[in-house]
Amino acid sequence: MRARTANASNESRPGPSAVPPSSGGRVNLRFFRQTGWMVVATTLGGGFMYLVHIPAAAGMPRAEYGVFQALLQVMNLMLIPAIGLQTIVAQQTASALTDSQHRQLAATVRVLLAGVGVIWLVMALAAWVMRDRLLAALQIAHPAALWVTVVIGLAMLAWPILQGVLQGRQSFFWLGSLQVVNGGGRLLGVLLLVWLLGGQAAGAMTAALLGFWITVTLAGWLTRDAWLGPGEPVDWRAWIRRVAPLTFGLAASQFTMAADMILVQTTFDKDVTGLYGAAGTIGRGLMFFTGAVFAVMFPKAVASKARGRRTDVLVSAVGATAVLGTCVALGCTFLPQLPLHLVYPTRPEYWAMAPLVPWFAWCMLPLSLANVLIGHLLARERFQAVPWLLLVAAGYGVALWARQDAFRSVPEADGFRMVVATLGVFSLLLLLIAAWFTWGRHREDRH
Repeated sequence: MRARTANASNESRPGPSAVPPSSGGRVNLRFFRQTGWMVVATTLGGGFMYLVHIPAAAGMPRAEYGVFQALLQVMNLMLIPAIGLQTIVAQQTASALTDSQHRQLAATVRVLLAGVGVIWLVMALAAWVMRDRLLAALQIAHPAALWVTVVIGLAMLAWPILQGVLQGRQSFFWLGSLQVVNGGGRLLGVLLLVWLLGGQAAGAMTAALLGFWITVTLAGWLTRDAWLGPGEPVDWRAWIRRVAPLTFGLAASQFTMAADMILVQTTFDKDVTGLYGAAGTIGRGLMFFTGAVFAVMFPKAVASKARGRRTDVLVSAVGATAVLGTCVALGCTFLPQLPLHLVYPTRPEYWAMAPLVPWFAWCMLPLSLANVLIGHLLARERFQAVPWLLLVAAGYGVALWARQDAFRSVPEADGFRMVVATLGVFSLLLLLIAAWFTWGRHREDRH
């Protein structure tokens, strides 16, 4: 399905992922320049999403704010069925070197967009059938918040496919710009619907819907040649054999990042879940900022594999993630109240969560590093790690579920720390497994 020899005519094709041969120094310079832009764009987009919490927290009671935080993590879990699609589409785009491969890419993108539409219909039907249980478990007072979240799911399932095309083409300018659009659109929506009109969790989720749908529409326009172009039959059996481990591998880290907030929302009193969500907002931000490094590294790793070239992009990516993540974690350690004061300036009750902020930052750091290593393993098609990653994620879910009574049996502050510590333990396990399969079992191929 993928040829490893380039067609000379492809050098003039607009939008391919081919990268001309260059020295190691020029590759590193390009990597850090592109990573720099992605960090700037991710900082802006993430900053806008952080600013969302200022009017949201100020305009909503703590119980509604807790619902809003939980539904944001529900969005992350809804993404799991399609999370591997970004990776596989980026991989297929980055390694498409011939006209035949570009036609196969167009056919693949069209089928995937139709497929996620079907998946979304199944999810929406399941939400309708289980609506009473979901509303009760998540302590949602206004059902509209749930249904807006369901509608967001369609855009979220389509987004990884279109994002994968941009990432595979190394169109980092637009990839970063769309993150800014997503965050900016959400912020404007919250200011209008929550701050000015007094909307609650449903209003905040409607703002998220607006941001996502604007972003997906723009991404669809930018990648229209990839899904409107002529197609060619695809070997779907081989394609599925590749996408399954990608989906499961990335699902492990996605689940680890999101499951704690769902657990807290369904375990603790609704009047305190917003407090935990406030500290989680600060800690989870680390994943967004270091995610820029992952976005730049992945297509380069795929391209180097397709062309049989060596590159030290993994070392650069891990180093950048470690430095950036450690700086953020140290800042949260020495100035834990500062981000809470910035994000929640009018809600001093959230400032009491400052002791939890360093816990979140240091427990998210190994997950951020694991994400980079997992991405590189998947880009190099080293799928032997996937069952072990899934085992850790499953163990994390079981640990959270089995310790619910223990979390409730202690004061809330201690219970929250126990939840975050559980997150940290399993994040570290993910990192150790990813590191072992990256270096321990593949010493002969460290690129």
